[in-house]
Amino acid sequence: MNRLISYIIVVVIAFIALSSTLFVVDQRQYAIVFALGEVKTVISEPGLHFKLPPPFQNVVFLDKRILTLDTPDADRFITAEKKNILVDAFVKWRIVDPRLYFVSFSGDERSAQNRMAQIVKASLNEEITKRTVREVISGERGKVMDGIQKKVTEEAKQIGVEIVDVRLKRVDYVEQINNSVFDRMKSERARVANELRSTGAAESEKIRADADRQRTVILAEAYRDAEQIRGEGDAKASQIYAQAFGQSPEFYKFYRSLEAYRASFKTRNDMLVIDPNSEFFKYFKNPASTGAGAKKITLSVVQLKYAYLHEVISHHFMQFFWRLHA
Repeated sequence: MNRLISYIIVVVIAFIALSSTLFVVDQRQYAIVFALGEVKTVISEPGLHFKLPPPFQNVVFLDKRILTLDTPDADRFITAEKKNILVDAFVKWRIVDPRLYFVSFSGDERSAQNRMAQIVKASLNEEITKRTVREVISGERGKVMDGIQKKVTEEAKQIGVEIVDVRLKRVDYVEQINNSVFDRMKSERARVANELRSTGAAESEKIRADADRQRTVILAEAYRDAEQIRGEGDAKASQIYAQAFGQSPEFYKFYRSLEAYRASFKTRNDMLVIDPNSEFFKYFKNPASTGAGAKKITLSVVQLKYAYLHEVISHHFMQFFWRLHA
């Protein structure tokens, strides 16, 4: 029984000793083997590996994956215009030289991140201080990131780290400058709006003046044409009158008598005290006294009606035209 117990104890001790000499390296890790505090070998291939049991040899594992350095708060920098801006950046990095990395930071990832944060901040300050706000925010943002990555990469090689990428997450003014920028943008928009309004008002006045000018020209041309038509009508009427009166002087007397009757008896209240045998009532007493020129009188009456109708039509046309363009 005692012998069995001794065998079990020996097996357990042998298992413990064997397990302390075996270790597994994951494909996402580096393994650094130490012998009495000295780095002996760096294992980057995944699999099962052997070492001497502690305290002769120890193993430290380092992450092989791409890591992220992200600052919790934005840092304040001064541009070439002496303006304060807030910049928030992040860095993608990974370990490429485990031996140098471990010697630099003793395998402490937090110490490595603090060191890289200082390097990134110094590179940011160097790039931003020689550029304006507009260049940092939009104009040369890509150049800023490229310059930072180049400087950080050179310094990161000295600690066994490779910089994969550097990006600016946020570039913004401080609160006081934000307010002043907003006010300036507001005033600029107001200025543009006022300029557009004044331009629109000027164009409106220009269009209105052109319309008034065209209206005046149209009315003047219409008045000219109307006066020309009226003059032609008056000339035609005068010609007809002259022909009619020249062909029949008796008819002329008759027409003048009709005009006198019309002027004397405009209303019912008009009254004349005159001798019934007066020459004024010649055509009331004897309408046939026109004599042999009755046919000529009839013809002249027709011509006079034509001239009168022509004048009336011209007059009504002018009234219609003026109402249309009033």
